[in-house]
Amino acid sequence: MRRTVSALELSRDLELRDLTDPSAGDHAIQELVTSAVGALSTAWSCSTRYHRRERVVTLEENYDLLGFLADVVTRDARYTRYVDDSHVLRSHTSAIVPGALRALATDEATGTAPDDVLLVCPGISYRRDSIDRLHTGTPHQIDLWRIGRLRLDGRDLDEMIDTLCRTLVPGRPYRCESRVHPYTLEGRQVDVEWEGVWVEIAECGLAHPRVLERCGLDAAWSGLALGMGLDRLLMLVKGIDDIRLLRSADGRVSSQMLDLAPYRPVSAMPAVRRDLSVAVDESDEVEDLGDRVREALGDSADAVEEVVVLSSTPCGALPPAARDRLGIAPGQVNLLVRVTLRALDRTLSDEEANELRDRVYGAVHRGSVHSWASKERVRSVGSGVSGVS
Repeated sequence: MRRTVSALELSRDLELRDLTDPSAGDHAIQELVTSAVGALSTAWSCSTRYHRRERVVTLEENYDLLGFLADVVTRDARYTRYVDDSHVLRSHTSAIVPGALRALATDEATGTAPDDVLLVCPGISYRRDSIDRLHTGTPHQIDLWRIGRLRLDGRDLDEMIDTLCRTLVPGRPYRCESRVHPYTLEGRQVDVEWEGVWVEIAECGLAHPRVLERCGLDAAWSGLALGMGLDRLLMLVKGIDDIRLLRSADGRVSSQMLDLAPYRPVSAMPAVRRDLSVAVDESDEVEDLGDRVREALGDSADAVEEVVVLSSTPCGALPPAARDRLGIAPGQVNLLVRVTLRALDRTLSDEEANELRDRVYGAVHRGSVHSWASKERVRSVGSGVSGVS
């Protein structure tokens, strides 16, 4: 049976602030959007249309209309957050594009469609992802599609890439590598050089004619399609090394998230590390662990800086004493997991760290024997009360 998000998870996900949305308050991510849209619309002298829509979308919008095959791995529940059999929390802002194209097709039918338009589709997306300082299960993205009654080709795509790089990361070398996307032709990945490392900032290509056709636009139309991750780009531009800072409630940090000025670090809180020896199913991926941790911790999840698997040992390779200690069963593996805890606004006490450690442990461990750090949890388990939050 395909795993779906719980009612509590869905409510929490839908309440999360979309940092690209000005109606929810100002944020530096919006400065990136404004700069990108302004540069492209000026270079092309074209009109712009912003499109936002509900975060829960149909499988048709998220995958089918964009050309994703029925058996593509990205549809797997390991990577996509299913609400039910036909709806998901959008896994990319490309899910907004079919609706934007259909609206354009409707205007064409009434003779009100512009001949050249930049479709701007920003928003929050939802993934199942690992936990570390560079990744989040709720990334912000923007899709920028230039659609027109003209013959757009690779030279126009070159201009689009160059304009965005000169605007958003001025002076930085960039490169393009070939990539295959179901919704583009001549697909590319755009990387910029940052402190000696190539960092991906966008994926793009010529809008696939079949995508336009599925959405009601005939062969007279062509387009450029580009998708860009905004969180990582903002981190590069401002010099931020921890993605959690983008949502920090600490006034010393949040006041710096209103513009693109370089980030001035505030006093760093000490990290607390806990190593866990757990039993998990052989099929579990690191994304599954990250998802369980976020679900178990809820509003406290921001205190977890990183969850890293240090080693993996099959059940059959463990000595009997280790198997007994874990309560591990055939079909499971023993993982050594390092959890790094660091609150952004205070130093965690040992009691807080142990309580968080136990909630992470309870969410991840699938063995029949438990080893708790918190004395309160040991007592509650001993008295017959469940110790798993």
